[in-house]
Amino acid sequence: MGKDSGIGVLDKSVMILHVVAEQPCNLGELCELTGLPRATAHRLAVGLEVHQMVARDESGRWIPGPTLGRLAASARDIVRDAALMVLPRLQETTGESVQLYRREGAERVCIAAAEPPTGLRDTVPEGTRLPMSAGSAAKVLAAWSDPDTVRTLLADAAYTDRSLAEIRRRGWAQSVAERSAGVASISAPVRDGSGAVVAAVSVSGPVDRMGRRPGERWATDVLGAAEAISARLTSSAQM
Repeated sequence: MGKDSGIGVLDKSVMILHVVAEQPCNLGELCELTGLPRATAHRLAVGLEVHQMVARDESGRWIPGPTLGRLAASARDIVRDAALMVLPRLQETTGESVQLYRREGAERVCIAAAEPPTGLRDTVPEGTRLPMSAGSAAKVLAAWSDPDTVRTLLADAAYTDRSLAEIRRRGWAQSVAERSAGVASISAPVRDGSGAVVAAVSVSGPVDRMGRRPGERWATDVLGAAEAISARLTSSAQM
């Protein structure tokens, strides 16, 4: 969850934000996941709720609040910025829809996309949240996640630990009708300046155009796009 700032109340509050971003929590779950005493966890969560940093779902559990979304919308996203310089060319090359996904807990979020100007499309608008249980992008993001996260994801996943190991060896993942009937996709990992996988770049479209082995057709192009985005991130980190 990052380094401690040495300011106790701030660090505890940030820890609560990280926990509720991973999953909705009632007070008992919040205490268990943060290790905070019940009174402390309740006081800080209620304070964050006043500032709309957290909110309550229909079951009364704490979830990320609207203030976080507003702050995030105004922040510069260097991964998205780098992708927007690369995705249009990948879209032109493949003629299909292309996306960039980031993992947030048990979901993946589309943070950038480029669509064909005309014709049939497998549209995934920016901001779309999809489960981490299936699809080529989910498999890529899972393959390079930490072991504890992988164990959690595998509980409801269409993939296995063995298939994730194969994805790491091969360097890309493909899927056919996993997330949505009739849709195929191929994805590759995007790395930051430290080499950590921070996103997955994808090409998706109807199976009748993409084929049942989309990797054979588009792996080289998707890997090239992922490397181009990664190179831009590395350059940004060195500036």
